[in-house]
Amino acid sequence: MPIKVKSDLPAVRTLEKENIFVMTEKRAANQDIRPLKIAIVNLMPTKEVTETQLLRLLGNSPLQVEISLVRMEDHESKNTDTSYLDKFYIPSSELFKNKYDGMIITGAPVEQLEFEQVDYWNELCSIMDYAKTNVFSTLYVCWGSFAGLYHLYGIQKQGLAKKLSGIFMNHRCTEAEPLLRGFDDTFPIPQSRHTTLRKEDVLKNPNLTILAEGAEAGVSIIKSNDNREIFMTGHLEYDTETLACEYFRDIDKGMDVPLPKNYFPLNNVDRMPSSYWRSTAHLFYSNWLNYYVYQATPYNFI
Repeated sequence: MPIKVKSDLPAVRTLEKENIFVMTEKRAANQDIRPLKIAIVNLMPTKEVTETQLLRLLGNSPLQVEISLVRMEDHESKNTDTSYLDKFYIPSSELFKNKYDGMIITGAPVEQLEFEQVDYWNELCSIMDYAKTNVFSTLYVCWGSFAGLYHLYGIQKQGLAKKLSGIFMNHRCTEAEPLLRGFDDTFPIPQSRHTTLRKEDVLKNPNLTILAEGAEAGVSIIKSNDNREIFMTGHLEYDTETLACEYFRDIDKGMDVPLPKNYFPLNNVDRMPSSYWRSTAHLFYSNWLNYYVYQATPYNFI
């Protein structure tokens, strides 16, 4: 998929080295097609890393995608320069002026706070409400999924005694689900979270369907029955070394965190882990774009 972004976005250099087709604005303007408009509400502190991870996955399809990176106006970033955000991101007030084929709301390292304690909570709620009628399909990732399920469906998150970290196997809960088309019978999803969901709370809501779950990680993928909202509790976008970086960061802070499960070879932190979820990740994002964004969105929706 040719991804249309600003040509000087730092992620572009990484993606071009990987032979991922990144299209400049000038070249895109000469193509007589309507690109899919995807907004990414990036709540992660490491903005550039998350941008690269998501753009890599969105670039694995023949569709042309125009990306808008969105920042929260009610939050002052401690890890990304204001000049970077001003150059590559639009504020949420600009988001509200447009419609989008798809949107991704990322995770955020605020799980142990109550939702209402997050400084940009009201702003995020406005984005989620806006998405119900102005975005054809929204993908909520990790903390974003807990936030979406709480705000839109009243489902409470549940705290875990210890952080859930590692690669956990999942199985499908429904048959003939387009989002999971081509998936193996069991498939891995990286998890990095302090909270979980009660399956019974999800099942009580007739507007939601559980698509996948695992014995250790619990419910992992949920969708609204109209396909307009997808909730994934994990991080399929994670690079090979992301969980290692998080683990060593937390250890350096003196935090009591468990070793990521099913990740380091022989549970030896001195051995380099390898990715075995990458194909699942590419298939998941490709299916979402194809079946729930491209195939479903009316041509004149925008």
